[in-house]
Amino acid sequence: MTPPTTKTAPKTKQPSKSTPRRSIPEGLWLRCPSCAQMIYRRQMESNQHVCPECEHHYRISATERVRQLADPDTFVPMFTGLRSKDPLKFTDLKSYPDRIKREQIKTGQNDGCIAGEMFIKGRAAMVACMDLTFMMGSMGSVVGETLTLAIEHATEHNLPLVIVSCSGGARMQEAALSLMQMAKTSAALARFDDAGGLFISVMTDPTTGGVTASFAMLGDFHLAEPKALIGFAGPRVIRQTIRQDLPDGFQRSEFLQDRGMVDRVVHRHELRSELARLIDYAGM
Repeated sequence: MTPPTTKTAPKTKQPSKSTPRRSIPEGLWLRCPSCAQMIYRRQMESNQHVCPECEHHYRISATERVRQLADPDTFVPMFTGLRSKDPLKFTDLKSYPDRIKREQIKTGQNDGCIAGEMFIKGRAAMVACMDLTFMMGSMGSVVGETLTLAIEHATEHNLPLVIVSCSGGARMQEAALSLMQMAKTSAALARFDDAGGLFISVMTDPTTGGVTASFAMLGDFHLAEPKALIGFAGPRVIRQTIRQDLPDGFQRSEFLQDRGMVDRVVHRHELRSELARLIDYAGM
């Protein structure tokens, strides 16, 4: 007689230990505002901050602009001791000195413009770059003084002058003092022109307000990045004022080139070569 078989309980399936999900670091990818494609940020940055899909030119800081234009280890910063004051005791949501201090901490810059001597493909030049990351590159007293000193230094040392404009216009916290910088920079450029100097104005997105109404449009050569917004008042303000529809591409680089206000629209990848070519052409 065979013993009865005993039924063993079915083995319960042990829950597998799940591997922890790796979180994707924030900001690793971004969506291009022009073509809406998802772009790997490092790929865009290694491409001189230009979209690899549609060639959209991202806005960049003055520090990055200098890095792209200067030959390695040739940029010598100048006029770094200038500081903004608050003669009007201006206060909106916060006081003007507090706002300046916050921008300095955020950007690591004293104000909205950096200037100095550098070499561009072996050509010595005086270069000033406005910084959109510092209060939208607005032109206050320090920015105007930095530009004026750069122009005067180029005049004294017979250097070609390159100014890269990127600004929302005059700095409202300085009121009329900001508007005075338009006349000061323009007068300095007139003296520079009388001395036979070469001034190359490079306009990037955006170049607006008092900057456009003064030194940005006084160059011997006017270069602009593709599709940069260039004008005095914005298209929305103009449309509301004249109550008419504006042409396609109004106030963009290509539109202004067709009408003779911009000499050449230059891709960021070609800007160094174009600056060097113009300096050679002028015999500087």
